[in-house]
Amino acid sequence: MNFVEELRWRGMLHDIMPGTEDLLNKGMASGYIGFDPTADSLHVGSLAQIMTLIHFQRAGHKPYALVGGATGMVGDPSGKSAERNLLSEDALQHNLNGIKGQLEKFLNFDCGANSAQMVNNYDWFKDFSFLDFIRDVGKHITVNYMMAKDSVKNRISGDTGMSFTEFSYQLVQGYDFYYLWKHENCVLQMGGSDQWGNIVTGTELIRRKDAGEAYALTTQLIKKSDGSKFGKSEGGNIWLDPAKTSPFKFYQFWMNASDDDAKTYIRIFTLFDKETIEALETEHNAAPHLRVLQKALAKDITVRVHGEEEYEKAIKSSEFLFGNAGVEFLKELKFAEVMSIFEGIPQYTVNLHDLEKGMNVLDLLAVNTTIFSSKGEAKKMIQGGGVSINRIKVESDTEIIGKNNLIFIGGSATEAVVVVQKGRRNYFLIIAHGLSNPDRPIAG
Repeated sequence: MNFVEELRWRGMLHDIMPGTEDLLNKGMASGYIGFDPTADSLHVGSLAQIMTLIHFQRAGHKPYALVGGATGMVGDPSGKSAERNLLSEDALQHNLNGIKGQLEKFLNFDCGANSAQMVNNYDWFKDFSFLDFIRDVGKHITVNYMMAKDSVKNRISGDTGMSFTEFSYQLVQGYDFYYLWKHENCVLQMGGSDQWGNIVTGTELIRRKDAGEAYALTTQLIKKSDGSKFGKSEGGNIWLDPAKTSPFKFYQFWMNASDDDAKTYIRIFTLFDKETIEALETEHNAAPHLRVLQKALAKDITVRVHGEEEYEKAIKSSEFLFGNAGVEFLKELKFAEVMSIFEGIPQYTVNLHDLEKGMNVLDLLAVNTTIFSSKGEAKKMIQGGGVSINRIKVESDTEIIGKNNLIFIGGSATEAVVVVQKGRRNYFLIIAHGLSNPDRPIAG
């Protein structure tokens, strides 16, 4: 497998330093990508770089994942309009542990000569004094060279200016490359296209300091076809950590991709070969409403990030909300998973004991909750066949909703839900719990 050609046909390649492809075609080489430790989880924006390392390893090369324990204390100005908050050492360590666990899902750390390796630049910076740094590193790179970088020019000409801390970032990242080149024979640094300036500072430092040769490669920054930022939803970032973004929401993010975006994403974020992708595109184009590309994309990524079991739950949840599947599967979920499925859907709380004793459907819908503004409105819609409880149509306004209607979550005896539909698409969730004070929040 030719690594550069793989990135090229997938539409991932942006810039490549002359000689890089020839170097990689000669045999196994070592290369790295840096990951920002500003949170304890990576998000889907990081997936493009993870995929780059996966392709690099599959091509027979040795990937290094550098987590920036030191650079996280400085802050990369690339693509930023303002200086970010700096993190404490404890916070950084917490974040590094989370990121390491995620990267281990994607890269093979035990496959012989080209096993992936994780490094933390704090390890070589923690005992590096400021005076040693400016003597051994700073003297090799001129201020003129640093000022010419777009990431610097854009900030200096802006309203907020740029601190010396951020100005020094490219030197710090450049030394990362030098250190890995010197000690790990790392000859290539990769990253997003906004990192080109920082990467070539490293190649320049290697050349000036030790007359060495090193190479650079960057990938395309991903945007949606409408020009908006990739990796965001209405709720913010789409994280790889299921505690931050549920597998259901993660799955839905990919399912909601436009046709144009799905054609781009399936090349970048899956390991499907060219023939498979072209066959999927042909099938999709014949019947776009079936969303063949989105389904293949969402399945592949969700399984690789969260596992087969979570993917199956996401499918059932989707079939429930957007199809005609029943509610029984909710019993298999945790309370937080149920809340994730019904995020953004109106929710009401009632006392479990009151509902177990039995409650007239009109009281439940218009007194104990405000799903309907009045009993009269609820009665009228029930008579018109427009109200369902747990997917079963309510036939009479005298119906009693009780224990048999409760869906107990995850085998719990104290947390249950009732799903109400007004018409076909208007959902409401009634949460029943066993606390004496129904206004008290439920632990999820």
